[in-house]
Amino acid sequence: MKQIIGPGNPESGAPNLNNIIGGVTALFLQWIQQGFFTNVRKDLLSGLTVAFALIPEAIAFSIMAGVDPMVGLYASFVMAVSISFFGGRPGMISAATGAMASLMGPLIAKYGIEYLFAATILTGIIQWILGAIKFGRFITFVPHSVMVGFVNALAIIVFMAQLPNFKGASMEMYLMVAGTLLIVYFFPMLTKVIPSALIAIVVMTIISMITHADVRTVGDMGAITQSLPSFHLPGVPFTVHMILTVLPFSLALAIVGITESLLTATVVDEMTDTGSDKNREIKGQGISNIINGFFGGMAGCAMIGQTVINVRSGGRTRLSTFISGAFLLFLIIVLGDVVKQIPMAALVGVMFVVAIGTFDWTSLRTLTKAPRSDTVVMILTVIIVVATSNLALGVVTGVVLSALNFGWKMARIHISTELASDDQIVYSVEGPLYFGTASHFTHRFDCQQDPNRVIIDFSKSHLWDHSAMAALLKVIDKYEVLDKKVTLTGINQESKQMMDKMGMDITIQTK
Repeated sequence: MKQIIGPGNPESGAPNLNNIIGGVTALFLQWIQQGFFTNVRKDLLSGLTVAFALIPEAIAFSIMAGVDPMVGLYASFVMAVSISFFGGRPGMISAATGAMASLMGPLIAKYGIEYLFAATILTGIIQWILGAIKFGRFITFVPHSVMVGFVNALAIIVFMAQLPNFKGASMEMYLMVAGTLLIVYFFPMLTKVIPSALIAIVVMTIISMITHADVRTVGDMGAITQSLPSFHLPGVPFTVHMILTVLPFSLALAIVGITESLLTATVVDEMTDTGSDKNREIKGQGISNIINGFFGGMAGCAMIGQTVINVRSGGRTRLSTFISGAFLLFLIIVLGDVVKQIPMAALVGVMFVVAIGTFDWTSLRTLTKAPRSDTVVMILTVIIVVATSNLALGVVTGVVLSALNFGWKMARIHISTELASDDQIVYSVEGPLYFGTASHFTHRFDCQQDPNRVIIDFSKSHLWDHSAMAALLKVIDKYEVLDKKVTLTGINQESKQMMDKMGMDITIQTK
């Protein structure tokens, strides 16, 4: 009997569709296993803890933006669940944030909430594009001093955001905050199986309900509707004018969201001693915001406060992020009446702990030991972020100041001379030759008095840019006008390639 060779037969050499599907399924299941189920117990408990803390934050940020509290709650649910699949930093929490909410007010006030949904979708598209072109590398240009300033500023902002809760507060409020702090700090001495923050929230809620304490609750912050988010196309005209209207807001939201997310991811990398895919995180933020806009949510990004709660509670994988969003929706839909009874005192206490744990206290001890320029950059970053609540402005300012300081330090070049013979002089260049040192370089040569043979030694230097090439050509031209011969030596390969590319016909001596 003849054997039939065809696409369905393994011996035909053609790929078998069932094998391809099976292979893809196996890879997907392996990804799910590694990404979601390697730290199940701790991730579940940490996710539950974060969900409680997300509710008042989402409501507060909705009020800040001037929208219904459910817009922030839906955004937090959609962001947390979707980023758990698409993000590049496992264990990081993304939701509605104050930094993003502060940029939305003018858009909503002038054009209405439907334009906010459109801006949220466009924000996601911009973020995805930036992730696709590898914008995540930006984080490598953020100096340590700026990172420390960012972290300290956010710790101060988280702390200060809790203070309005004490306005007109009763003694019960202060006692509950103190009780929350005691439980959070001392319960781990008994057991670390359950996050102490979760225990504190549950205990204080029970005490509040039993004693009918005179304290503000989550329900006092805004109305919570027990309904699921639904798919919604923004009710705006799809025109060029509409896009141009929301584009400035979307660009600002995209940059602020990326900045806060990348910096938070870096903080988590250091806390967990693990790495993350920054470009995937940016694209994940973009996809999440696109989904967000179609389900009636406001644009969001990573939250350092809730992320710190998650990590310190043991959350490490994507499951903790997923649970925080899924349980948030469960709390809203099923336990809405119970959630309304959670005392703000318990959540304020938990956020105080987050602020204290987030602040880099070692930075205070090293203020006088670190380079003065780094200390100034760190302090200015803190001041700008706290004063403006604009994370991107503070971070960009810190990066620019650090770059200027670096450029100032690098703008030094030393040139020494040695008369090798009566007819030859050697100039030895030390330091980078670029636009910052080009002018000094050209004025260091005594063309009139030098002998007929001039050697310029670049063994301890590097030619960085077009300004360096122009300065070198200027010096050579001055010598050639006087019929003096210039020879270069010590040119490294990268500098030589740049010279060849620019067509510079110069004698280079190899050692």
